[in-house]
Amino acid sequence: MLVAAIDTIQLYMSIPCTSNRSSFTIEHQKANAKQRPTTMSSTAATHDAPKKQILLNAFDMSTVGHLSPGQWKNPKDRSGTKRTLKYWTDLAQLLERGGITALFLADTYGGYDTYEGSLDECIRRAAQWPMTDPTIPISAMAAVTKHLAFGITASTSFEPPFLLAKRFSTLDHLTNGRIGWNIVTSWKKAAFKAIGIDTPIEHDERYAQADEYLRVLYKLWESSWSPTALSPNPAEDSYIDPAQVRTIHHQGKYFQLSTRHIVDPSPQRTPFLFQAGTSAAGSQFAATHAEAIFVSAHAPSVLRPKIAAIRAQAAAQGRDPASLKFFGTFTPILGRTEREAQAKLAEAQRYASTVGGLVLFSGWTGVDISKIPIDQDITAADSTEAHKVRSMLDAFTTTSPEVPRWTPRVVAQKAAIGGLGPVAVGDPGQVADEMERWVREADLDGFNVAYVTTPGTFEDVVELLVPELRRRGLYPDSVPEEGVTMREKVYGIGQRELRADHAGSRYKYHVYVEDGDEGEAGEGKQQQQQQ
Repeated sequence: MLVAAIDTIQLYMSIPCTSNRSSFTIEHQKANAKQRPTTMSSTAATHDAPKKQILLNAFDMSTVGHLSPGQWKNPKDRSGTKRTLKYWTDLAQLLERGGITALFLADTYGGYDTYEGSLDECIRRAAQWPMTDPTIPISAMAAVTKHLAFGITASTSFEPPFLLAKRFSTLDHLTNGRIGWNIVTSWKKAAFKAIGIDTPIEHDERYAQADEYLRVLYKLWESSWSPTALSPNPAEDSYIDPAQVRTIHHQGKYFQLSTRHIVDPSPQRTPFLFQAGTSAAGSQFAATHAEAIFVSAHAPSVLRPKIAAIRAQAAAQGRDPASLKFFGTFTPILGRTEREAQAKLAEAQRYASTVGGLVLFSGWTGVDISKIPIDQDITAADSTEAHKVRSMLDAFTTTSPEVPRWTPRVVAQKAAIGGLGPVAVGDPGQVADEMERWVREADLDGFNVAYVTTPGTFEDVVELLVPELRRRGLYPDSVPEEGVTMREKVYGIGQRELRADHAGSRYKYHVYVEDGDEGEAGEGKQQQQQQ
């Protein structure tokens, strides 16, 4: 039913677009009519309110087809060389030259098998397949840069906290504090089966487990070592004072351990903490633990209430709501002129894999879109999978002025280029206008900038977009001094460790007193003792 229609859409996407066919303004009416990637007008209204500087992460994944599947066929794309260190070191040096905040690396532990009930199309279309480990190239990239930070995705579902603590402490040392962790709770059946578990953990329980996971990590990173434990004394033949490295005892619902952290405190102790997910459980987790939240939607009006809710939850826990930084997915297609940008869009459409995009959509949302008529509305009820990314299902079923209907036809056009969020096509001024609109209307603090082709998209960001943002006073004119940690890049020089209002600060060596009861009530007692 859908296959023939997809062929039609693929043909439609391969037709080079002209200025008339894809001319869109920052107002949404024309975009609503055609459901195509948005080209913004450079005549956006000016605002008297002070402009906040934004944060920019380059968004990549150690795979061939990230958010724009099929571009591996494009001769300009180098995603097929991600198996080499040169790809990563070249990219890191490019991003460093542009003063980009961080390289944010997504990851996954299993393929997408919801579309047609099979993994075959995921593999055939290289839709986030194959996948190598994102942590391995970090040291090489750190060696050729001084300022670029690195955000790495890792799951709380598949390894004990002690192992993750050791790895991230090591990376924080080797990068001199330029490491962030994107905390995820895994949901794919294929991923759980790969490690010998038949059924994924239920959604809300995953977050309960992750909450305990983080509290174990805070004990290891923050509580185990005194700041003065490592004090080499050759005369005494003593490198570390064992009296200042205490054993952590944890007996909880999900984790039990008794150990000292095996790595001495790194520059940040706890890596900078990202989190992705805006479900009810995910929002509560973010309000407690996240310093930055990765969010996705196709309209700022959809994001704003979610961001406001998380900030309010954080404030209720005694955190400064402004300290939570929200990064939205954003895919720019830039040219020196609008015409040049439109030509790049037309080229991308020729190589786009419509089926690859549908594979990703089906996997994220739990909707087997192959079974839905091409022009039938998609609703949350179509998601028959128990395990999915609820925030992405919401993103692809919530209507807005930009997307008044979600049908397989609309999804096929959107998911093949950019996938998760807005695609901004235009000259640097037009794309900067759209970024400002999202910051203003959604209350974003920055963007995870996705690519269509790599390194081409990132080259355009560095050479065309960053200078325009700097001209507007939206982006720093200079890079920070060497030795600045990732947390300092976000919060300012001097804030190397967790802020005092963060939940993890309760576990600092001179504050936390272990009482042996590690259930929910026990954690509560600890917090009450410290208030």
